[in-house]
Amino acid sequence: MESRTLELDSGPEPSYDNIVTGYEKFEYPYPFLLDHGGILPKIDIAYESWGTLNEKKDNAILIHTGLSASSHAKSHAKNTKPGWWENFIGPGAHIDTNKFFVICTNAIGGCYGSTGPSSIDPADGERYATRFPIITVFDMVRAQFKLLDHLGIDKLHASVGSSMGGMQSIAAAKLYPDRVKRLVTISACARSQPYSIALRHTQRQVLMADPNWNKGFYYKGIPPHVGMKLAREIATISYRSGPEWELRFGRKRSNEHQSPALCPDFLIETYLDHQGERFCLQYDPNSLLYISKAMDMFDMSRSETDKLQRQRQHNLPKIERILKHRQQLERPDEEDSRIMAEACRSVIGTQSALEGKEEEVTEPERNKKGRLSTLSSDPATQDLVEGMKGINMPTLVLGVQSDILFPVWQQKEIAECLRASGNNRVTYYELDAMFGHDTFLIDRVSVGGAIKGHLELLEDETV
Repeated sequence: MESRTLELDSGPEPSYDNIVTGYEKFEYPYPFLLDHGGILPKIDIAYESWGTLNEKKDNAILIHTGLSASSHAKSHAKNTKPGWWENFIGPGAHIDTNKFFVICTNAIGGCYGSTGPSSIDPADGERYATRFPIITVFDMVRAQFKLLDHLGIDKLHASVGSSMGGMQSIAAAKLYPDRVKRLVTISACARSQPYSIALRHTQRQVLMADPNWNKGFYYKGIPPHVGMKLAREIATISYRSGPEWELRFGRKRSNEHQSPALCPDFLIETYLDHQGERFCLQYDPNSLLYISKAMDMFDMSRSETDKLQRQRQHNLPKIERILKHRQQLERPDEEDSRIMAEACRSVIGTQSALEGKEEEVTEPERNKKGRLSTLSSDPATQDLVEGMKGINMPTLVLGVQSDILFPVWQQKEIAECLRASGNNRVTYYELDAMFGHDTFLIDRVSVGGAIKGHLELLEDETV
């Protein structure tokens, strides 16, 4: 078994270890309003850091993670295991901790220390499960900036992210343009497209079809092992490229001397089986559902961001009602978090993410034509250009030619929309690496070199 695992891991593979130690935790003890009307009574943010924050507190870099990553981007004294970006961060590395104070968080909705569906609902002491409210990429970023407020960091040297992290870095630059000095987005998009939405939808359907999923309430029973494993196998196909697998596996079978069977037989089949088995033991299935849905909903178009903003304004009075009700419920012998949770329930009721509800704030429908070009004059593209206005800091956009999950035309779209919106400091690189979407985890020379050059631009070069 050990030799088989070693063989399957002999290629360049990212680290997906279950990280449960070594992080710091910031608690935001107030009601946290979410874009689609949900309210969490409090949130926890798990984070790790490397390097030293300077006296001016202007050398901080915030690293945003992909869908399933923890805050453990780099090893340190409290957790010596290699991080998921181990060779990119460190003294003299591409993200140089001799120069920068580097922070990485576990996004809300996750399961590595930040508040998510597996967290305890203070109102009743049970795990949220699918009572956890729907979240967006913008919600994740707002939570991260609560942490930055706590750390006294007013302005980031850079917001850096890959995949879903690249979505977050764009969202951070849009929400807080005066607090982000540089932007790096890698293998991401400005709006999720039908192909990637379809892939993530299929993963969720496979997972929820497992009887053990039990509508998300599996924490006291058997977890949906089979559904989670199959969902990860589907995802893995979209993370890598055909050319790499041709060279790495070809048509080789795991045992050439054995007759064919319906179980995993070809090396590529055993590889997918191994990846699925390993991942399903390390990540919470409900977190996969919530975070992948947040990725599906991501859209920087002005019509969509304006709609979310109107919804937030409509729901803001609920926070005031919650705080007022909390004062009425105050009981000195009970934890404040439980009282706050009860106040939230009294205002918004018991939530469930299994069924959608009518949005209370709507907007006129716009004709959004489909298009294959990276930038055109159709209304949907112009809507996106309008949504990207205000992101004027120096920006690095990286794409990978072999990426089928986020094809390079989507990174070209980011760069061209930023330029069309008025940003004249956009750098676009297209890599010909063969590792597909996972290139950002593997190609240290090309990806790391581009990041280092952008982060260390002199002030007069960014004008």
